[in-house]
Amino acid sequence: MRRFVMGDLRRVLTVSVGAVAVSMGVQAAAQQAPTGPALPHAEQPFAGKIGKSYRDSTPAFPQQPTAPKGAPNILLVMTDDVGLGAASTFGGPIPTPNLDRLAARGLIYNRFHTTAMCSPTRASLLTGRNHHAVGNGIVANLTTGFPGYNNLLPKSAATVAEVLRQNGYNTAMFGKHHNAPEDHVSAQGPFDLWPTGLGFEYFYGFMAAETNQFTPALYRGVTPIPTLKDGEVLDHALATETINWIHNQRAVDPDKPFFAYIATGSAHAPLQAPADWIARFRGKFDAGWDKVRDETVARQKRSGMVPKSAAVTPRPDGIPSWANMTDAQKRISARMMEVYAGMLAYQDNQFGRVLDELDRMGEADNTLIVFIEGDNGAAAEGGVLGSMNPMSNFANGTQEDEAQLLADLDKFGGPDTVGNYGYGWVWAMSAPNPYVKQYASHLGGVRNGMVISWPNRIKDSGIRSQFAHVTDIVPTLLEAVGIEAPSSVNGVAQQPIDGVSLTYSFADPRAPERHRTQYFEMMGNRGIYHDGWWAGTTPKRIPWSSSPYSAGDPADYKWELYDLTKDPAQSRDLAAKNPAKLAEMQEIFDREAKRNNVYPLDDRMDLSRFAAAGAAQRPPRDRYTYWGSGISIPFLRAAPLLARSFTIEADVEVPTGDASGTLVAMGSKFGGWSFHLAGGRPVAYMAASQLPGDQSSVAAQTPLAPGKTRLVYEFRYDGGRNAGGEIIIRANGQEIGRGRIARTISKPPEMTDTFDIGFDADTPVIEGAAGQPFNGRIDKVVVIPAKPQ
Repeated sequence: MRRFVMGDLRRVLTVSVGAVAVSMGVQAAAQQAPTGPALPHAEQPFAGKIGKSYRDSTPAFPQQPTAPKGAPNILLVMTDDVGLGAASTFGGPIPTPNLDRLAARGLIYNRFHTTAMCSPTRASLLTGRNHHAVGNGIVANLTTGFPGYNNLLPKSAATVAEVLRQNGYNTAMFGKHHNAPEDHVSAQGPFDLWPTGLGFEYFYGFMAAETNQFTPALYRGVTPIPTLKDGEVLDHALATETINWIHNQRAVDPDKPFFAYIATGSAHAPLQAPADWIARFRGKFDAGWDKVRDETVARQKRSGMVPKSAAVTPRPDGIPSWANMTDAQKRISARMMEVYAGMLAYQDNQFGRVLDELDRMGEADNTLIVFIEGDNGAAAEGGVLGSMNPMSNFANGTQEDEAQLLADLDKFGGPDTVGNYGYGWVWAMSAPNPYVKQYASHLGGVRNGMVISWPNRIKDSGIRSQFAHVTDIVPTLLEAVGIEAPSSVNGVAQQPIDGVSLTYSFADPRAPERHRTQYFEMMGNRGIYHDGWWAGTTPKRIPWSSSPYSAGDPADYKWELYDLTKDPAQSRDLAAKNPAKLAEMQEIFDREAKRNNVYPLDDRMDLSRFAAAGAAQRPPRDRYTYWGSGISIPFLRAAPLLARSFTIEADVEVPTGDASGTLVAMGSKFGGWSFHLAGGRPVAYMAASQLPGDQSSVAAQTPLAPGKTRLVYEFRYDGGRNAGGEIIIRANGQEIGRGRIARTISKPPEMTDTFDIGFDADTPVIEGAAGQPFNGRIDKVVVIPAKPQ
């Protein structure tokens, strides 16, 4: 028997007294008492003996944390913006054979729920707490100054990565991290809300809602690294990094379990995939969204994903019947869906590479894999037909017509578009449920498919229909490992975990569900689940509706009521027939809302909210000074160049010969500014979008002479949204160029766009020599912005 020392007593006192009993399915892995993390080295009592010299002394090294005996490796995977009706594993039309084979040796959870948007879902996934309770009631781009919406994960909600790390696991994250406020994403930090500050020993990925699959804005740890090249796509890079990390971890300590978390950018916009994977789906969706959704629902009923008796809602008003579309509209829309399918199928293929490697290494049997297909429902952000650049349409006034979409159809899904698919396909990919991403009031926004596999403990495959929520993942992992949730982490008392372990369901498909009550809220849309009943608000802002949204008090929404035990796809609203039950459910929601910092409600989703969030994180300055090349800053933290006049002063040394390259750039070819030299001549270039004719530039009349030059670009903005203005270029006080910029942008379309000095990171604003690093020297750049107009 091992010796009991004071350190053990202290560890016992730090575990939660309210931990759930270990289920039969994981008893073998948890029969020994939870060891808890070893104390920090400085706090561990010395267990040896100290004499006057080494001859009469006994050494003893501090104890390293070890995982419970038999603890599994853990692989957690979450995809992005994938509705329940997309993947073949859950009845959808897109083949996902690798997720299918995972399900064949594990369990499908067909009543698993997220929060309706990405940052909130990921906060709950990593902490086991409700999203508002950890300050993530909204995505990081729309943060406000209220406790439930400040997007600051509290130290009182340690992530599962931190808990596992302190209990003998190696931890790593690959992919999307959208749980740091935008103003934290810079070389300055702070870094405590980056993955490496949240318990992950290794991070490779991006720090935003989305990134370009071909030219992603990548970090290793907290350091920016060059983007991908030679046509590699991000999903391939994530799989390669995961495999390499596992190889190295096993090489150093094969007996130490690992926790790897893969958060893909697929299938969030921009929809992009290798051309050969898109080509696999040519013509596969020509039958249209009405038929595809009907076929999906039929498959879901045959497989048991949905009860055979379930009624589903009809196609919503505002989404056209496929039969009533023109041939041109069908071509455009079908192509958009082919790209979406290619993207998701390719992600599955890359996930298969990780599965294959675990099998080859003999690690599969004792690796607990949790795969969550989507962090919310499908995303209705591309318009009726789909768009090559929907963020530019939303923020920058870009106008795409059918002729332009048809002309560029073969570009869709490649590096020259940052698009998304149309409303009808979004509705089809949410089958069998109504509504989509952002709508926490209805199942289409929050119902996602999940697979759990652990061959050493889960012996039989099948479907589990107990209510489950993203907050349940942390307690499930901890119980499976044999670790109790700590009451204190790094000296900070921990708030209660809101989720319920799902291990009770591993061996018993008929076990009564234990997660009996769960609230939902996203941008004013509310829902409450309790013992088989669902009450939710009727959305006011509907993307495909022809009725304009009228802002009002978000507390005044109407409510609907559903008995999910008899109506699992929300087809019959019982609010009028059962007002007493509705009132009961509303009271439960109000109680949960107050307990979790849901109030005040805020249903704004417009540029003013983006602007307010940005302004709150970026105190204005009169001037911004940058000392030389090689500076790259997320645009939120950089000198503001949008919707205003400004002056850029650059002290440069022009080389002899062909002087060229970027001096200052902000954004990308999908929307951004570039100030560069071409053939020695200074140029100001604005890409208002990627569409032909949506770019304008002003160039100096003559090239600069070699040597030191004070170069000035002065932009005089006309005023108004996305307006143009006049550029004046001066060298050493003399005007050398003047002209008009036709129109500008209000927001960079790519969320990882940066402000760069001396080069243009990731997706450049202009391609060719002008977008390459400046081949001279930059000593100093000063930007003097005017107030926004």
